Amino acid sequence: MIIVMNPHAEQAAVDRVVKEIERMGAQAHLSQGKFRTVIGAVGEEGNIDGSHLASLDGVEKVVPIMKPYKLASREFHEDDSVVEIGGPSVPKVKVGGKHAVSIAGPCAVENEEMLNKIARHVRDGGATVLRGGAFKPRTSPYSFQGHGETALKWMRACGDELGMPICTEVMDTRQVELIERYTDSFQIGARNMQNFDLLREVGKTRKPVLLKRGLAATVKDWLLSAEYILSQGNRGVILCERGIKTFEDSVRYTLDITSIPVAKQWTHLPIIIDPSHAAGKRDLVPAIAMAGLAAGAHGTIIEVHYCPSEAQCDGPQALLPETFKELMGQLRQVAAILGKEFADAAELTSA
Repeated sequence: MIIVMNPHAEQAAVDRVVKEIERMGAQAHLSQGKFRTVIGAVGEEGNIDGSHLASLDGVEKVVPIMKPYKLASREFHEDDSVVEIGGPSVPKVKVGGKHAVSIAGPCAVENEEMLNKIARHVRDGGATVLRGGAFKPRTSPYSFQGHGETALKWMRACGDELGMPICTEVMDTRQVELIERYTDSFQIGARNMQNFDLLREVGKTRKPVLLKRGLAATVKDWLLSAEYILSQGNRGVILCERGIKTFEDSVRYTLDITSIPVAKQWTHLPIIIDPSHAAGKRDLVPAIAMAGLAAGAHGTIIEVHYCPSEAQCDGPQALLPETFKELMGQLRQVAAILGKEFADAAELTSA
């Protein structure tokens, strides 16, 4: 349930409410708005005494949260959340509200020279966050699995040199501590969307988490997975629609455009799209990217490679650098119409 404090409630009153929530065996989560403080009490509903909380000094009202996902709901946090990726060695990039983000790079980090070359291409094209896989979840155990910590070191050095925060996938709870040392943002892949132990583990960190929608997950399932991360205290969750399995076989997956406005109604969390994995074909990526942004997404995550035919992972869906740069110009125009703005890569690098 939500405890709404009076606009002029003193900190001592807020502390008392938090203490009472914790005494009931629940978790207290504060949301500071422009005019008042809202406290979310999350736990077994039968153990939370709403009448008692309503009687405490400084409490204006107590409202039950009807959605199964509590902290992710707009009932708990009405305004759009803005998540920052970056720091302390690189500039921070904002995602959410009026802030759009362009995350780009290779599917997998194949070698240091290749990473540095692609990173410069995507930065010059307008990307502000560098993506790249150090650990790769592949369908076949004989496919390229990534270079692990070595690739993480390359990513960190490259991001620091170019002034770009980095985002990389984590596949296992045993990898969280290692990846946390290097990355600015965790990525949870579609196959791990309901790996609840992994969600809890990244939730214990304070690095932003890019949470991709599962291949057969509903929007509700997706938000409940986000709730696992939020419930551990990590508020930096960014949703990513990357396509779901349907009967359609002309594309790799079906990008669910409807999930964007639906999710924006139900949650305050920012949402971006992954047109690369949805399409599976580079010539379809620009149209899908623009459609997602027009539907209300807060940005894109796109795969780019200067020689896709030689890529060790997902070459057919990777954009060439010049195509990515052209697409970014189009996305900026779409964003401007909707009152959103992409951060300028050059300005961030010099910040």
